[in-house]
Parts: sequence; C-alpha cells; structure tokens
Amino acid sequence: MNSNRSSIDMSTFTELQDAAGADFVVELIETFIDDAPQQLQALRDALGRGDEAGFRRSAHTLKSNGNTFGALAFSALARDLELCKMSDLGAQGQVLLQRLEGEYRLAAQALKELRHAT
Repeated sequence: MNSNRSSIDMSTFTELQDAAGADFVVELIETFIDDAPQQLQALRDALGRGDEAGFRRSAHTLKSNGNTFGALAFSALARDLELCKMSDLGAQGQVLLQRLEGEYRLAAQALKELRHAT
C-alpha cells in the first residue's frame, strides 16, 4: 500500500464504495479533484475580501466533500476553518489555508491512486 493512501480512512472509503458502487465513486473522485481547487481559491478569496459567509460556505463544502471519502485530516482542518471567526484568524489565516491546501494535495493523490485501483 502506498503511503499517500494513509490520508484516506479506508473504512470510510470502502463504505462509500459499497453504498454507491465503484464506478460512481470514480466519478465522485474526479469531481472532487476538479472542484476542490476552485473551492480552495474561493476560500482564499473570501479571506482576502473579509467575506465571512463566503469563507464559511467554502470551508463547509470542503469539509463535507472530504468527509465523503474519509479524508479526515483535510476535513478536520476545513471544519476548524468553518467554525472559526475570520477576525480570530489574523495572520494565521494564510498559514491555515496553506496547510489545508497541503492536506488536499495528499488526499487528492491518495484518491487518484484508489481510483486506479478500483
């Protein structure tokens, strides 16, 4: 097993495959890989504009989508951002977004590997 897959909770991923079917999970993975970078950019843009509602909405979407696949570290960080007041983020905001983007890259790589293994 590749170490990248450790960013995905395999029991959650297997449950998703059992419930939705392997072919549909491949489609979901492709949608996540295509859409998440746009949501990450929307999160960054909302932070820059001070748009708390947009920030929370994007963080919530990322959290939910990550949870679908069992990308637990990614989802937990997105959840923390969703629940945080932007005024409390300060200079930490950019650092947290970079961490979230790093977690996305790990999750996306693991999902690409799992997609090809299905």
